[in-house]
Amino acid sequence: MISGKEIVRTGMTQEVDRVSAAVDLARQGKTVALVSSGDPGIYAMAGLVFEICAARAIAVTAAGVPKPSQDDASLAVEVVPGIPALCAGAALLGAPLMHDFAAISLSDLLTQWEVIERRLHAAAGADFVLVIYNPKSKKRNWQLEKARQIALAYRAPETPVGIVTSAMRKEQRIALTTLGDLHTAEVDMQTTVFIGNSTTTRYGDFMYTLRGYAGKYEIGELAAAGARRKSNGQF
Repeated sequence: MISGKEIVRTGMTQEVDRVSAAVDLARQGKTVALVSSGDPGIYAMAGLVFEICAARAIAVTAAGVPKPSQDDASLAVEVVPGIPALCAGAALLGAPLMHDFAAISLSDLLTQWEVIERRLHAAAGADFVLVIYNPKSKKRNWQLEKARQIALAYRAPETPVGIVTSAMRKEQRIALTTLGDLHTAEVDMQTTVFIGNSTTTRYGDFMYTLRGYAGKYEIGELAAAGARRKSNGQF
């Protein structure tokens, strides 16, 4: 896909430089693809495109919408959805996101830790399933333990926890543990941590969160009725 194309690369923490280069190339009339892992609109590059265009007073239009005139210098922008780590990781773990959940990044490079900590308390206290991004790096090695302690203030140590590293990649790793033992897990910046809520259950090598069907329907009776219909050749 990139054969014969101009490639512009930058390292980690140089996102502003990369987006600025993409915007400059697009203003030269080139068609530019700004690549992010996962979904570009979730902890990624799409928002920074709009932020930089707004700061530089560069008008933007939706891709595919005709411009009112040839003199219109606005940039046509299309955000192409991808598969975020929370979806890829949840699929590998089973169904931990069957009910309300909150995604929180533990990276305090751009967000003050006090804000992150307040959000952890709010989400854990409201019994959301917690999806933790950026749990640990070489320089940031204490935030995940702090998040674990906050979660333990609201839920049991036996709460299921799923740990997925490099989801859907060759180096993929999947592990199931508990909130009480989370501090012993192997995690890094490519890891997404799923902390269950009060209804999250482990079943074999999977974890899932109850949606509430059992409170509305007799699951056992429905399953038995389905088995009877199958044995009678109804489906």
